Amino acid sequence: MSKITTELLLERAVPRSTRLRKIETLNLSKLQLKTGDLDPRLFSRLRHLQKLDLSDNLLDKFPNSLTLPDLRVLNCNNNKLEDVTALKQFPLLEELTYENNVYLTLNDDYKVMFLLQNLRLLNGKDITKLAKHVRCVNSRKLTSKVTAHWEKCFRHQLPEKYTAEQVKSIKKKFLKSVQTNVVYGPSSLSEFTRWRVKMIAEEFLAYSLGLEINTDPETDENMDESEEESTERPREAAEDAAKVGDFSSGLTNVTVTPRKRKRNRSKSGSGNKRSKSQANAEEEAEEDVSAEPLHFLQCHSKGNSREDFKTQLWSCVFEPLLDSGARKDPIVSSSRTVATCGGESVCLIDCETGMVLKKYKVATEEFFSVAWTTLTMVISNSRKKSHNILAAAGRRGIVKLIHVAADFCYGEIKAHKKPIATVCFSPTRETHLFTASYDKRIALWDIGIPDCDYNFKASQLLVLEALSIPLRIALVPTCPDQYLLAGCEGGCFAWNIKLDKEQKSRPFEAVFQFPDEDGGMTTSHRVDGLAFLNDDVIVSKSSKPGCIYLWSWSRCFDTKGRGSQQTVSAVILAELEWSTTDLSYLTLSTCPAKEYVFCGDEQGSVWMYNLSNYTAAWSSAKGKRSDKRIPPTQILKWPELQANGEQLSEVLVNNVVSDPTFTYLVVLTSVNITAIWKKS
Repeated sequence: MSKITTELLLERAVPRSTRLRKIETLNLSKLQLKTGDLDPRLFSRLRHLQKLDLSDNLLDKFPNSLTLPDLRVLNCNNNKLEDVTALKQFPLLEELTYENNVYLTLNDDYKVMFLLQNLRLLNGKDITKLAKHVRCVNSRKLTSKVTAHWEKCFRHQLPEKYTAEQVKSIKKKFLKSVQTNVVYGPSSLSEFTRWRVKMIAEEFLAYSLGLEINTDPETDENMDESEEESTERPREAAEDAAKVGDFSSGLTNVTVTPRKRKRNRSKSGSGNKRSKSQANAEEEAEEDVSAEPLHFLQCHSKGNSREDFKTQLWSCVFEPLLDSGARKDPIVSSSRTVATCGGESVCLIDCETGMVLKKYKVATEEFFSVAWTTLTMVISNSRKKSHNILAAAGRRGIVKLIHVAADFCYGEIKAHKKPIATVCFSPTRETHLFTASYDKRIALWDIGIPDCDYNFKASQLLVLEALSIPLRIALVPTCPDQYLLAGCEGGCFAWNIKLDKEQKSRPFEAVFQFPDEDGGMTTSHRVDGLAFLNDDVIVSKSSKPGCIYLWSWSRCFDTKGRGSQQTVSAVILAELEWSTTDLSYLTLSTCPAKEYVFCGDEQGSVWMYNLSNYTAAWSSAKGKRSDKRIPPTQILKWPELQANGEQLSEVLVNNVVSDPTFTYLVVLTSVNITAIWKKS
């Protein structure tokens, strides 16, 4: 029978308590306690415990699931502890003492400093600076050595097309070899180095070959399968959160599962009523069921709270594939890894498994936009290698630059004094980044290429002056180095961005006018959706409620015209049937390879339009405007989701994006849910 009972806990509370959940300080010292006496079911009721004294007992280890989410101070002096890695379950721990545990060494001190990101005092000493060195410099050096060992000794052993058995064999050999051959720091820390090297190597293989990382089986057994998926990932080269944020380990990403799916025909009740034409569109959409839901993830919660259904999710973009084949799926020809942002965090998600691969957080930020680029970096011995870099920006007007494979935010650009609404990289110049801000400016930056120590130099090349806040930007596919379009609060504009011109600050070159509700033409309207369907056809939204326009770039704008500003009538090719809502900022996207347009609505639905039967006619010299509005090919209805026993309602789809081959569809909502659909 356990020595610890509810009565004992209430009695040993400081001060004494009548409820377990009210206990904040608990003294369990000198009770001859063994590990088996720490009952996880009983300790899980101590939800607000902040200080725990377990000194002068007989503990040899900690159970993996004590569930003390608010624990800040822990005293384990004078026990028989042999391992400290289970302490990672207390991520908020600030003060830790475990003196006079004869089996613990300096290596365990370093493990604790790495695992506990908030730890300030260890055995009475301030370890803040040393811990930062362990998490950042040490991790960066070891990551570099592990990568170099793979490139030198093992990459050539892996054939271009490999089997699962070949991967398993190489993984076993690599993990054994890398722990033997990668040496760093004093010999007194060799155990810690081997521990970190194995951790880094496993994560490197997971990214390079798509392997799963070993997780703690005891933790997995105690997981609530209906709500929570947890991936334990090492925290590597991350800067201090106050400066450039940090990558999180032990991510908690709540998976909300649908109880049943709604039929495609919507019921009247909540939200705006559908028009007759919209009802017909939905009936037609029922004929083509081509996508099924895979995952519903709650991974952007503030403070990892399961109760957060308010954080807005804004932007997502699929990671480009590297020539080296990093994370390539043997079946899917495009990347299945997507970066999403909202609230204080940016997440990297594997769409097939629903696993959150990475999570990057800045407590004082609200991220609005993310964008990928691929840089060729010098890694060692003057050798060059391609790496994907993620840019993330938002309310603070700062662009964070993240080397994802290294788990390292290597720098930031203070781009604007007001929030950044959206960012995008040039498709032809990998270091050129556009940032569109609430200061009514669009800036072009050269972010440079970081060296092997992550030193880089960013410079501003151009400033485009707007008359109102730019919400969406798009480079013209046929001339991405010459023209940029922007959908703004006050209309749709075009700028000449050619860098051979001396003028660094430029006004717009053209403003586009569209039909208004009275049958006339107007330039004054909010354009909150803008994308190219192909080299010529532009898709834009919010000229008026219930309508998405498709129009021609080449027919309405003469790129040979230079100089003065001009008002240009958009040459409309077609209109798409959409919701009658007047809500703004429900943006659209396109999949050019499959000729699809996607747009979410105010009821959680995704409207999909397959336009492959229309584009040929539009591209012909005599192509005429489609007389009737084009209905959606399919409408994906929002399922009935249960979260904490209650049904999620009033779901807005802020953004929806497919991968380049339209295998996966990622839906970002106003209720902190990322929905992932897969095309059948």
